[in-house]
Amino acid sequence: MQKHLDEQEWTEVISPKSSWFNLRLGELWRYRDLILLFVRRDFVAVYKQTILGPLWHVIQPLLTTLTFFIVFGQIANLSTDGTPKFLFYLCGTTVWNYFASCFGKTSGTFVNNAQIFGKVYFPRLTVPVSTVIASLFSFGINFIVFLIFYTYFYFTSDSISPNGWVLAVPLFLLIMAFQGLGFGIIISSLTTKYRDLTFLVTFGIQLFMYLSPVIYPMSSLSPKLQLYMSFNPIAPVLEGFRYAFLGSGVFNLQMLLYSILVTLVLFFGGVAIFHRVERNFMDTV
Repeated sequence: MQKHLDEQEWTEVISPKSSWFNLRLGELWRYRDLILLFVRRDFVAVYKQTILGPLWHVIQPLLTTLTFFIVFGQIANLSTDGTPKFLFYLCGTTVWNYFASCFGKTSGTFVNNAQIFGKVYFPRLTVPVSTVIASLFSFGINFIVFLIFYTYFYFTSDSISPNGWVLAVPLFLLIMAFQGLGFGIIISSLTTKYRDLTFLVTFGIQLFMYLSPVIYPMSSLSPKLQLYMSFNPIAPVLEGFRYAFLGSGVFNLQMLLYSILVTLVLFFGGVAIFHRVERNFMDTV
């Protein structure tokens, strides 16, 4: 019996990661079925015991856009680069909601899944990755709503001029996903020791929104503030998305390349920290 066990070939050998950058991203593909199960779990958990279900993905962005339209568009009278104000805010919230969802939900990976992580081995990165994928459903609904209003304003307004950058929308989506994932897993890694960060995430995301061109265009800022804003990695995505569909905004290829570079640093740096923390996070969570 013992001889038979010794001669048996193992299909999986689990060993600790030897260095910071031993990322083992290939494990995500081998565990793709598990990722899909987590996606289904997240989807069911959100809509279980709700009356309106997926309609919340229509109601929430519309209410947010309406609030921005009244407060910032009518009362504060902020500039929207000459584009219809409602469509301007809807465009910004469509982009921002996906980024904020990825960031907020992945930031609690270790704390929210401690019981699962402590029972069985699987690549821990599958959980935040599944969260980012599950959030695509919400973005898809928001994007369809945006396209409906966009079509209306396109035929009723002369201030909208789409261009070839519309083809870059999938790239903008990837940047948002990887930025949200990178920021989220870094915060998640830090919360294993500094639990106070869990209370600051929601506030931090809201503050970050006001520091990003969501409710105002970069063109409305002074040249000095535009320079500072250009260091915000999500700003080129917001401006690029608006420039693609509305034809207005401060956007160029250099800004996009900068955002891509920062996104790669955030993602690979976040994965390295994430893997480093997962080795002993059960001792601190």
